[in-house]
Amino acid sequence: MLGFVSAILPDHDLAGVFEVAARLNYDCVELMCWPPAGGERRRYAGTAHVQAEGFSKADAAEVLKLAADHGVTIGGLGYYPNPLDPDADAARTAVAHLERVIDAAALLEVSVVNTFVGRDPAKRVEENWPRFLEVFAPLVARAAERGVNLAIENCPMSFGKDEWPGGKNLAYSPAIWRRMFEDLPDDCFGLNYDPSHLMFMGLDPYAPIQQFGDRIHHAHAKDVRIDRAARQEFAPLEDPERYHTPKLPGFGEMNWGRFAGLLYEVGYRGPVAVEVEDRAFEGSDADVELALKISRDVLRPFWPR
Repeated sequence: MLGFVSAILPDHDLAGVFEVAARLNYDCVELMCWPPAGGERRRYAGTAHVQAEGFSKADAAEVLKLAADHGVTIGGLGYYPNPLDPDADAARTAVAHLERVIDAAALLEVSVVNTFVGRDPAKRVEENWPRFLEVFAPLVARAAERGVNLAIENCPMSFGKDEWPGGKNLAYSPAIWRRMFEDLPDDCFGLNYDPSHLMFMGLDPYAPIQQFGDRIHHAHAKDVRIDRAARQEFAPLEDPERYHTPKLPGFGEMNWGRFAGLLYEVGYRGPVAVEVEDRAFEGSDADVELALKISRDVLRPFWPR
């Protein structure tokens, strides 16, 4: 199923998001579920097309009817905070809302909630690990009890002054994923796989698909352009914004046919959601729709209706 991430339509209500998806011939949408107040307001964050707080069976029925009326489905719910935030209040807020998003997904019979593990960026991986287990063991159990997959996006989140150098998401590399799944082995705990993050770090974006195919519960389609001269100048350990640029599928370095073929080979048949973070297409609603049209036309041969 080909979809897109609703964060790129922050000024549209839910009906408007579904209308865009239907008109542009997308199959599904990953709906953002940030809190209505008090959540992060970084770029691409803070949008709520499903209000998870106080979400009821009646709300779920209304949302599902709206989707059905437009002929699209909900590919997943998305909420990407830092559940391991060193600020204890911020961490509690993130975890509590993530619990509500998991509950909302169960009511909607949506199979996956996409999120971040989070991290204290001032601490090493080993120092973050006990808190990761403390926070995520009950979240994974909650998801399993409700029949929901909990999928972690693999972005290192090391793009801003308050995120550098450690980043705000622990789950950025295959070695860490392997350890996560050994320590929290429930099959519902897996990946929201975005190959662009591996590519800008200089890692192979294709090989992990074969290694972790049974743990891929959702996928993002975002491309990346690497300025190799800048990376040689600043070094890969420098702020990644100095040498990489998120692009639409087809405008960067990903081989989407190879990516799609590997996903099919490991048996993945779930949503592949276009994540528009290409700033060349953010000037207007018309630019955003153009971005979604271009992305659809690049990817549709690999994920036909």
